[in-house]
Amino acid sequence: MRIVKHPSASLARHTSSVVVAAVAIVAALTLCGCSLLGIGGPTPRQRAADLEPMLSAAGFHMIPADAPEKMQHLKTLPPLKVNYYVGKDGAMRYWFADPDYCHCLYVGDEAAYQKYQNLRIQARIAQNEQEAAEENYEAQQQMQMNMMNPFGFGFGPGIGFGF
Repeated sequence: MRIVKHPSASLARHTSSVVVAAVAIVAALTLCGCSLLGIGGPTPRQRAADLEPMLSAAGFHMIPADAPEKMQHLKTLPPLKVNYYVGKDGAMRYWFADPDYCHCLYVGDEAAYQKYQNLRIQARIAQNEQEAAEENYEAQQQMQMNMMNPFGFGFGPGIGFGF
């Protein structure tokens, strides 16, 4: 008995590969577009929750806005961003205002700021490693799903069986 490959077999595999590639490209562009627009990024509450422990660990001191005039002044400062000023002694001082969540101001010196920057870099590296691990896991899962697909191995209508 002679098995004759149907001419549409290679066309079906090629078409399937093109569709998978197109879907992957669309998904990648969608993710890039969302990240550029800030969609799916951290909320201000999440940003504060991520940064404030690093500020404390780096040696910044938290000053609560425990009086109405302090709270009023805190609300005039740019929120959730590390800024600096030059102190009376000529040394750089750094501050971070959070008028909405902790209702406080974090203040630190140059050494605290450098420690904070190092912690941010370490956190970014850890996040990148986590994202890479997740992408690898998803790719492995996709490969396993592809291997379990019987049509990917040539067992299906019109592929190798002539029907």
